[in-house]
Amino acid sequence: MSHFIFFYFYFFLRSLILCYLRITDIITPMNKNLRLITTSFFISIFIAGCSSKKTAPPKVADKPPVELYQDATIALESANFEKASEVLEALDSRYPFGPHSDQVQLDLIYAYYKRGEMALTLANIDKFIRLNPTHPDLDYLYYISGITRLSGDEQFFQNLFGVDRFNRDQSNSQRAFKDFNKILKYYPKSQYAKDAHQRMIYIKNRLARYEISIAEWYIKREAYVAAINRSKTVLNNYSDTESVKDALEIMIQAYDELELEEPKANALAVLKLNYPNSIVVRRNERWAIFDW
Repeated sequence: MSHFIFFYFYFFLRSLILCYLRITDIITPMNKNLRLITTSFFISIFIAGCSSKKTAPPKVADKPPVELYQDATIALESANFEKASEVLEALDSRYPFGPHSDQVQLDLIYAYYKRGEMALTLANIDKFIRLNPTHPDLDYLYYISGITRLSGDEQFFQNLFGVDRFNRDQSNSQRAFKDFNKILKYYPKSQYAKDAHQRMIYIKNRLARYEISIAEWYIKREAYVAAINRSKTVLNNYSDTESVKDALEIMIQAYDELELEEPKANALAVLKLNYPNSIVVRRNERWAIFDW
């Protein structure tokens, strides 16, 4: 921005001088020299401004890698994650094969996660796993990847008021589920396995409710076949969640609207067996008495 100010000031002053020369009708070699001196003066100022920016000191001091890593560790321990990420970025770029190269990248991933930099966190995790497919800390990276993706589905007002926006796009939750599942599959004795299992249960319930919300949307628009298919997804993929009851009730309603008595009776029998106190079950029993 300062460069543009120099240019504007230069052209403004130069125009004033030329106007004065034209008004006084003085055209001599001296005026040409004055024009040259003025131009040279502002060019020198512009170059000086550029050179001053080039010689600005680096954001992170030039230190040996051991000292830089100590600075980053202190910043991490004091929860100064912005400074920590700056030092770790400098350390990683200046000494990519240094004595702490792997740990530097792991700490940098953690700093990005704590700063809420979802894209940087996931990109660096993918890069690290790709370059180090047998690293002993991969369970940690899958765990960080999973909780990072879950945080992408959370909103400020959701945390503040306890509103679960399960009807939003669940692509991040689905990917998080895969990350946690890798921990249980490949690292069952990991310190993160227990928490990963609990988060998978939470995600399954969330994904099931997402399918139910879509099925209900189809019911309102009289797209009954689509509603049945969404309900079957819940029964097939999330049979151990609380949404099974809602899925069966939606199927019964859709079959009733389509006048398909046999599949309706089958769904009703399953609902009655597992949820005998369901409103749909009691309602159909009352209608059966009246029909009799």
